[in-house]
Amino acid sequence: MTSFTDANLVKKLGELNNTQQSIQTLSLWLIHHRKHAAAIVKIWHRELSKARPSKKLTFVYLANDIIQNSKKKGPEFAKQFELVLEEAFSNAAKGTEDKTKQSLGRVLNIWQERGVYDKHLIKKVKHAMEGKEESPKVEEKPVLERQVLERQAKKSKKEPELSLLQEVEAAQAHIPSDNIDAEELVKRLSDLEHSASCDAAIREKIAALPLEVSDISHLEKIQDMKSAERLSKQVNDACLLLSEYNQRLTSELEERRQVAFLLRGFVNNVKTQMQDTERQLEDYKGKLARVASVRQELLSHIQNLPDLTKLPDVTGGLAPLPSAGDLFSFPNH
Repeated sequence: MTSFTDANLVKKLGELNNTQQSIQTLSLWLIHHRKHAAAIVKIWHRELSKARPSKKLTFVYLANDIIQNSKKKGPEFAKQFELVLEEAFSNAAKGTEDKTKQSLGRVLNIWQERGVYDKHLIKKVKHAMEGKEESPKVEEKPVLERQVLERQAKKSKKEPELSLLQEVEAAQAHIPSDNIDAEELVKRLSDLEHSASCDAAIREKIAALPLEVSDISHLEKIQDMKSAERLSKQVNDACLLLSEYNQRLTSELEERRQVAFLLRGFVNNVKTQMQDTERQLEDYKGKLARVASVRQELLSHIQNLPDLTKLPDVTGGLAPLPSAGDLFSFPNH
C-alpha cells in the first residue's frame, strides 16, 4: 500500500471523483494511515477550499465515509474533522445549487441521527452553511432513513424488533414523493455495479492467499526465525487486505440498504401515479362515450329535419325559395 505523504494525499484528492468506488478506496487508504489524522484533515480542508464547486460535495462524502468507518478503530478523525466542519461546510455550500445544499444537509442529518456529532454542533454547522445566525424556523423534512431510525428509537426495549423490511414498509406510507430523486437513484444503482462485491481483482487476491495464513496447524512447521517472520508478514498483509475488503463490503451493504429504501418508495410512488392515471383514463373514456352518444343522437335528429331550402308550389310540387332579388324587385308600370 502506498506510504503516506502530503504530496501523495494531494494527488489522490485531485484524482478523486464522485463514485462510490473512488470515495471508498481513498477512505480506506486514509483510515489505514489514521496516525496522520491531523495532517490528513488539514490537507483535506485546504484542498476542499481550492476545489471547484461541483467537487466540494465529493470532498464532504469522503469525510463522511472516513468518519463513519473509522469509529471502531478510534476517534482521531471524528475529533479532527470536528475542528473544521463549520468552515468546510460553509465553503462547500457557497455559490452552489439548492440540490447540493440539500445533499450537504442530508449528511449532517445522518451524523445527528447516528450520534456521530451532537445536535449543538450540527446546528452550528447548518447555520454556518446557510449563513444564518439564528436557528431556522422550519425544520427540514425527514427522509426515509430518518423516519425508520426514529421509529426504532421509540420502540420499547422489551418489544421484539421488527425486520428491516417491515420497518421500511411501515415508513413508506409517510414518504413525500418529492424526497425521491430519480436521477440520484439511477446514479446510485449504477455505482453499485462497481462496488466491493463486484471487485473480481480483490476476490482473486483473497483466493490466492497462501493456506498458511488461515490454517493454524502450519505453525508447527515453523523451524526458524526467518520462516516465522515471513509467515508473520503474510498474515499481516492478509489481515490488512481482508480488513479493508470487509470495510468496503460493510459500506456496500449500508448503501444497498439505503438504495432499497429509496427503491421501495420510488416504486410505491410510481404505483400511485399509475393508479391515478388509470382512474383519469377511465374517467375520460366515460366522457368520450357520452360525447359519442350525443353526437350519434344529433346526427339522427339532423337527418329527420325537413329541408327548408325548398317550399311546395300550388300544384303540390316543390319550387325553389325566392331569392333576395325576387323579394325586392318591383313590377314596371
